[in-house]
Amino acid sequence: MGTHLSDGGFADLDDTRLEEMTCEPLLTRDYETRPSLVYERLRQRHGPVAPVDLLGVPAWLVLGYREALEVLQDDERWPKGLENWRARSEGRVPADWPLGPSLEVNHILIQGGSGHGPLRRAWEVALKPFQDPRHPQAKRLKAAVTAYADDLITLVGQGGSTGVADLSAQFSRPLPLMVASHLLGFPGSQGDDALMDMWRVLDAGPDAEPALERLLVTLADLAALKMEKPGNDFPSYLLAAHPNLSLDELARELFMLLGMTSDHVGILISNTVVEVISGEDGVRASLSAGMLRETMNRVVMRKPPLVNFVPRFAAEDTELGNFTIRAGDPVWVSSAAAHADPVFADHVASNSTISTRAHLSWGAGRRQCPDPARELASTVAAVGVGRLFERFSHLDLALPVDQLPWRSSPFMRGLRSLPVRYELASTPEPPAVYAPGPLTPGPEPVVPDPSARQRSSLWRYLTGLIRAGR
Repeated sequence: MGTHLSDGGFADLDDTRLEEMTCEPLLTRDYETRPSLVYERLRQRHGPVAPVDLLGVPAWLVLGYREALEVLQDDERWPKGLENWRARSEGRVPADWPLGPSLEVNHILIQGGSGHGPLRRAWEVALKPFQDPRHPQAKRLKAAVTAYADDLITLVGQGGSTGVADLSAQFSRPLPLMVASHLLGFPGSQGDDALMDMWRVLDAGPDAEPALERLLVTLADLAALKMEKPGNDFPSYLLAAHPNLSLDELARELFMLLGMTSDHVGILISNTVVEVISGEDGVRASLSAGMLRETMNRVVMRKPPLVNFVPRFAAEDTELGNFTIRAGDPVWVSSAAAHADPVFADHVASNSTISTRAHLSWGAGRRQCPDPARELASTVAAVGVGRLFERFSHLDLALPVDQLPWRSSPFMRGLRSLPVRYELASTPEPPAVYAPGPLTPGPEPVVPDPSARQRSSLWRYLTGLIRAGR
């Protein structure tokens, strides 16, 4: 038995079972600092599919672009759903596995089976009001993002009209937090602690499990509130589109929105800022031409925030790459590795101001990220980055670009910090932005009032960063 290699060669197919292999640990120090080298080493050793160890659990990592498309575009042969995982059903996944908490919450990103279709359609309906320019919620969202961004920039400026700031901690991460609270309709500043717990879950650290427990309780309370008193927010719109959702099911979907809005968008903002100010002519040209969205498209291709998709599973014994993938084996598609595959990378013009749309950063096939969700993430990131370069007359990296500190989780990859030297533009501080409120037709402030901010754990943290920098 054999299989064709991507370079046209031919090799024997390896029939060794995954659980019998000696798998190389993926999440190492090398992976955190230089993942491209890890992908290339695995590719050279195993081909487009490699057996890896994910914190004590063996899995297949898809490195090849063609193989990634094959998996992502065929839901029948490569379904989602943890019920398809043979090792899990046989009790061979440790109860304290660090990735367990984030995978056990059976939301739209994880879910397999027939229930996914109706749930996806409900998501699209629930997100549409925030994207339709004719809808008041879309106008209110854009006004809110602008107001939150200006507020954060003004807070940075309290450290001086010129200085050094960490744009990750002081802008890129808190901005999506504030937007997520807006979308979910959190009362006051209650979303702050929820987002901080979401970061702990996504980073898969030792405190991930208790953070998940606290987070799900908070989201269940929010879901119960929206069931009792619906408003003009995402949870209420999702319930209207899918009335049969239980309290627990609604809380899971809020978990999904919270996680992807916060970490994914925050990383996209930071990565876009780095691309713009690191001196690459093509990026600067596209930004000056008003093509910020195209710049962001190129960024997600080069440095996708979501580097590894949640697992799929072989429905039956299937040949993939140089191996036989057994029924029930977990298969993780790496968009970052697929983008580095010469099959894809060699056809991307690095100096073009118009980038390819063939990247996998948003997935592929029927389970690809829905258009409204992609547009939501792009809108928040574009407004945030746009306000930065309008409000700061000068931004420069405080470290060489190759010395910026990165953090890698099993799913996401972003900067630990983004130190910059800044100079505020000599323009008046923008006025507070007002827009229709979530429950009433009259105007109300988009940003919290000062007393709410004083109670906000997020705002106290951000204010402390300013004090520490003086």
